[in-house]
Amino acid sequence: MRLFWAMTILLFGQEPPEPSIKVDVNLVNVAFIVRDGSGALSGNLTKDDVEVFEDGVKQDVRFFGRSADLPLRLALLADFSGSQEKFIRQHDRDIGKFLKTSVAARDRAMLVCFGNHVRVVSDFNPSPGELLARLTEFQKGGRHFPELEPDEIREGGTALFDALYLTALHKLMPERGERKAMILFSDGEDNASAHDLIDAIDEAQMADSLIYTVRYTGLRRGQLTARNKYGMLDGPAGCRHRRRQLRCVEKRCGGLAPAGVGRAARHVRSGVRHDERFAGRHVPEAGDPGEAGRVHGSRQAGVLRALVAC
Repeated sequence: MRLFWAMTILLFGQEPPEPSIKVDVNLVNVAFIVRDGSGALSGNLTKDDVEVFEDGVKQDVRFFGRSADLPLRLALLADFSGSQEKFIRQHDRDIGKFLKTSVAARDRAMLVCFGNHVRVVSDFNPSPGELLARLTEFQKGGRHFPELEPDEIREGGTALFDALYLTALHKLMPERGERKAMILFSDGEDNASAHDLIDAIDEAQMADSLIYTVRYTGLRRGQLTARNKYGMLDGPAGCRHRRRQLRCVEKRCGGLAPAGVGRAARHVRSGVRHDERFAGRHVPEAGDPGEAGRVHGSRQAGVLRALVAC
């Protein structure tokens, strides 16, 4: 009897084991924006206006909602390679205009400058004035700014794809309650990257980041010279209709065709702050990593751009 009570006291004196719960989460959350044929936002969508397909099979939309006036996390990527020397002053004006018209008090922006090195000239900062001051310092020859991937060896050239890839990887990983975008100021030339166009697009999609581009190229007698056709070459076969490279970047990452800084700023203010969002159940097959499917808008003349849809 004494032994029984001793065992009882020992058992009841032990802390109960913490319960363990194992859950397979197959609900996929997707943000997207929809524009009409003129490029204006279509902000009055309902759940019935959206169809989601994966591998040709229609999926159930479990949730549909709308977010408005979200804070922004913006990365401005400025090309300072040799091909952009004649556009430096225009870069200054455009970057200043973009920051002053697009960055509100609760937003954050950063500045990355690249040629054959990818340097963080200013990390995330709510002040356009401070960002522009760092840009001026960089232009005066300051090269003490940290590189995003300092171990990478590049001998000359332009590492545009690396700039997109590394910025998305190191600076734009998802955070709740924010929308993100990269704004690229460049002619589209790349001849020094360790990563290719598809790597850059994939990493931007993983970061849930839109990409907008402002393209600078010189004309002679109204025509592009051979050198200034950079960025106008056909994209890889994976880009539908073999779109031009910068156009392919934007089409796959939710932006618009390369445009002036004013148009890019307007679309960032309207399209990045406001989005529709749905959640659908993903049913993976054996060995399926869970790749995203296609998103269709059922409204006539609407253009739907989702960050995971191509």
